[in-house]
Amino acid sequence: MGSKKPSNLNLRVLFTRLKSRLRRMRLGLWLRRISLTLLGCAVVIYGIDRWVSWQTQDSIISDINNVPKFQVAVVLGTSKYLGRTLNDYYVHRINAAIELFEQGKVNGFLLSGDNAHRSYNEPWTMKRDLLKAGVPDEHIYLDYAGFRTLDSIVRAKRIFDTDNFLIITQRFHCERALFIANHHDINATCLAVPGPTNHSGFQVRLREVFARTKAFFDLYIFDTQPKFLGPKEPIVLDDTQLAEIADDSVSEADALPLPESAAPPANE
Repeated sequence: MGSKKPSNLNLRVLFTRLKSRLRRMRLGLWLRRISLTLLGCAVVIYGIDRWVSWQTQDSIISDINNVPKFQVAVVLGTSKYLGRTLNDYYVHRINAAIELFEQGKVNGFLLSGDNAHRSYNEPWTMKRDLLKAGVPDEHIYLDYAGFRTLDSIVRAKRIFDTDNFLIITQRFHCERALFIANHHDINATCLAVPGPTNHSGFQVRLREVFARTKAFFDLYIFDTQPKFLGPKEPIVLDDTQLAEIADDSVSEADALPLPESAAPPANE
C-alpha cells in the first residue's frame, strides 16, 4: 500500500519551483518600478523642456532688423574653432554683434565666456574680433567668469549692474538663457542667430534638453549661484557717441567669413 504523503524529493522540487516563481515575481516588480521611474523622469524632463520654450518665446527675436535699441548686448561665449575649422556658432554670434553695432542698435557689449587657461580665453577672442571690426575698446566689457550660461546671465546683473540687455546666441540657447534671466528678475531679450546647417541637430537638441533640466534644478531646487562673484563693475557707456561710431567704424567686410557649408538657409 503506497504512502499518500509526498516524498522528500517531491517536496524539494515543489520548494525549488516556488523559489523560482518568487524570484521572477520580484524581478518583474523591480522591472515595473524601474520602468515607471524612467517614464516619470522622461515626462518631467520633457515637461521642463516644453515649459522653458513656452515661457520664453515672446522674448526672442529671430530677425536682426527687428531688434530695438539696447545699451548693452551680452554675447555668450563659445570656442572660435572646432579643431582647425571655424565654429559656425561663434561666427554667427560675432557677425550679429558687428551688424547690430553697425546699425546703431547696440551701444556696447559684455562678452562673457570661459577663461579656463592661458591658451583658451573666450572673452578675449571675441573682443579681438570686435576690435578688428572697428568696435572701440571703450564699448567692450569682458566677463572672464562666464563658465556657464547661469554665470553669464546672473553676473551681468550682479557684477556689471545691468538688468535690461540683449542676449546674442542661437535659439535653443536663447530659451535657456532667458529662462535663467526671468528667474532672476532680469529684463532680457534674445536675438536668435542661425546655427550650422551641416550639423546634426539631434545631438545638440538632446544635450539641450538635459541642460534645461539641470538649469531647472539649479534655479528651483539648489539655488545655484555663479561660481565667482565680487565687487560691482558697472558698465558705463556714452549714448552720444553711438551714432557717430556706428556710421564710420564698421563695414560688412569686417564680418567673419562663414564656411560655405554653414551659410544660413534663405528663409532664416
